[in-house]
This record gives sequence, structure tokens and C-alpha cells, in this order.
Amino acid sequence: MSTDPGFTCACCGERHAETPMNFSSPAPAFWEPGMERAKKCELTSDQCVIRGEAFFVRGLIELPVIGHDEVFSWGVWVSLSERNFRRANEMWENPAREAEPAYFGWLSTELFPYQPTTINLKTMVHTRAVGLRPTVELEPTDHPLAVEQRTGITMDRVRQLAEAVLHAQA
Repeated sequence: MSTDPGFTCACCGERHAETPMNFSSPAPAFWEPGMERAKKCELTSDQCVIRGEAFFVRGLIELPVIGHDEVFSWGVWVSLSERNFRRANEMWENPAREAEPAYFGWLSTELFPYQPTTINLKTMVHTRAVGLRPTVELEPTDHPLAVEQRTGITMDRVRQLAEAVLHAQA
């Protein structure tokens, strides 16, 4: 097994010094430019409210990497019910939040390397220690992302995902 963390990109042919082990979305798919100035809209690095009607938290979908201790993660947004969002917000800085039951939510990030869409996949959001983003567990379906979360991915797959994301605008 190679200890070189880099890879030669199949898209651009360039050598990348490191293989990215995570990618993150800055906002839920439903956030639009200009909303930061709208009433009842707020976007922070961990939480989002749109028009006082839609509530989101940021979490991590972690994919085990076969043969490695490290995981590949997607930083995603999940919509929660208002009740669960308010509870999560209330517990945000409380060390007891680790004992909270998981919150049901809908995935609200489009991860375009996956087909069909990842929008509205069913999830459970598991809080962790203060300072750590929650983990997002997908409903165990046959969606490719859910399958990869359950079974893991190879480093070759990590490189494929990195190429897709790094060259999305190409």
C-alpha cells in the first residue's frame, strides 16, 4: 500500500499533493443568493433558517475507507422539523447533547456525483460532543450514497469523488 497521499488527476492530468478526504456545502440547496438580507433568514456555519419556515443543521455523512483508519466525509445540510431544530439549538453548547436521541431529517444537499438525486433522502442526525458536527446516517436504501455509507469505499473511489468535485465547473 502506497504512503503517498497524492494522486494524478484523471480529469486535468495534474498531480495533486493530497487526496481530499472531505468536501462541504456552504448552504442548504434551498438557500438563494440575497437571502442573508431577508427577514427570518439566517445562515451560520452550522445552522440555517429560511423564511422562519425551513430549519437546517449541518452535519457529516461519513463513508468508511476500506483498508484505512480515516473516513471520507461529505459536509451536508439536513432539514429538521421546527421542534427538533429548536431542541438541537437549545442543546448546541450543552455537553449533555451527546445523550440526545437522533433527529429525523431530510438531506438538503445535492451531491452531484450521485444519481439519482441526494435531495430529500431520509436521514437520522446524531449529535456528538460539543464542537463536533453531528453525523448524518442515511436510511439504509439502495441509493448509491447510502450503500457507500454502509459498505465503505476504496481510495480509488475517493479519488473519483475528488476529481468530480474539483472539476465540477470544468
